[in-house]
Amino acid sequence: MSALQTATAFPLSKSVDAIRESVDRLEKLLPDREDSAIVLDFIEDDLREGLDAISEVEAHFTDILDTLRADKVTPIKLLDAAEDFRVLNRIEYLMVVVAQLRRRLSQAAGKMRERPVR
Repeated sequence: MSALQTATAFPLSKSVDAIRESVDRLEKLLPDREDSAIVLDFIEDDLREGLDAISEVEAHFTDILDTLRADKVTPIKLLDAAEDFRVLNRIEYLMVVVAQLRRRLSQAAGKMRERPVR
């Protein structure tokens, strides 16, 4: 499934609900301790912030497509579409969030091994 098909099949609002469900499921796999709760909160925040950043990057590309499909495309309109530095900031931020999420998922994996078998 392509990224576009995935985005269409799983709109952001449903993805946000999926975040809560996924974090709740992970919580059941971790030891019932304060440090586990903290890691879960950070994972949930990272997932939400990552999806927000992706949404803004997607909006940037949609704006460019709209500019290119306009009846009258001018050099100024092209330059305006290209000069959205916020998208570069969001991409950099997304890289930070992905690195944090990777580290926190590794922490959760380690905590799963600490949980006593029921």
